[in-house]
Amino acid sequence: MTSLRREEPVARVEMPYGSGPCWLVTRYADVQLVTSDRRFSRAALIGADFPRITPAPIAQPEAINLMDPPVLARVRRLVTHAFGPRQLDRMGPWVRSRVDALLSAMEAEGPGADLAEHLAGRLPLETICELLGIPAEDRPRLRGRAIAMMTMTPEARDAAVAAKQELRGYFDALTAVRRTAPGEDLLSALATARIGDETLTDGELAVLAQLLMVSGHDTTTYDISNMVFTLLTHPAHLARLRARPELLEQAVEELLRHIPFRQGVGIPRVALEDVEVGGVTIRAGDAVHVSYLTANRDEAAYERPDELDFERACPAPHMAFGWGMHHCLGSHLARLMLRTAVGTLLSRFPGLRLAVPAEEIRWNTRSIWRYPLALPVAW
Repeated sequence: MTSLRREEPVARVEMPYGSGPCWLVTRYADVQLVTSDRRFSRAALIGADFPRITPAPIAQPEAINLMDPPVLARVRRLVTHAFGPRQLDRMGPWVRSRVDALLSAMEAEGPGADLAEHLAGRLPLETICELLGIPAEDRPRLRGRAIAMMTMTPEARDAAVAAKQELRGYFDALTAVRRTAPGEDLLSALATARIGDETLTDGELAVLAQLLMVSGHDTTTYDISNMVFTLLTHPAHLARLRARPELLEQAVEELLRHIPFRQGVGIPRVALEDVEVGGVTIRAGDAVHVSYLTANRDEAAYERPDELDFERACPAPHMAFGWGMHHCLGSHLARLMLRTAVGTLLSRFPGLRLAVPAEEIRWNTRSIWRYPLALPVAW
């Protein structure tokens, strides 16, 4: 991908699934343009067999990630109104308490415990479900459906479609209950959110709840494992962070920039008119994918982009949470979990290390996410 960014930054490519070729944009500035310019539409994908990396499309027609302004602006306003500082303030102590409890359970198991199971696989799911008010007994099943929906292999297509339908049915029912009997959770706040005469429709609410549950725990689960693996295989960086814990916030941002968090691209956009990007004319109707991963390693945006540097001076904002109109709504909660998990882990286990050689760690190859399947650690 580095050579593509340097030699053909706006390239014509084929995706494994969907109809026809598409464009792939890989430079930081060009990714900014495509993700911010209203001449590129997500809503135009609705009903189309667009080029993608999964056998079946993941997004649903009512999803916020298939909206364009002004509808997108309306929904984001309502979500921001409900998912504000009060919700995050409420979750801070809860996240710290859960991290402590999960690490205590890992410590009780003893060296060789799987950090992916004890911490990464539990904290984000429990946090987003607690925030949304999803009953504890439903969480393992929802987690299994979320994993199935993200699988890239052709034989998993039917299971992915079924998982998406089951999740939709679950959240249709749950959001209907919260409309009539709201509680103190975020889902209730979204169900009752109103700005003037604006509210979320039933479809928007159900799909938004599903998106928050799936995206809200999936990416952070894998980020925790990826970050810990990276730190444990970069001893000089780990030592610096231990010696200077005040670098934690900046280190988390640099790890988000540096680590490839997915295996491929996400949801494309469609050009509504002819647009020139990076000296290439993209025609009206063409599908355009962007690569946040390559943009995060662009030499034009970062000095020494392939190096991990916790004291990087004035970096350009990374794109791990996307960019522009579809920037991740849950990025503040994700940062809270990542800083709490990594910071507490390093302070409680000063001798933390991998319990097996790094080359023995097995990595996911089936879904769109890149992460270690297990992370045995010792201390």
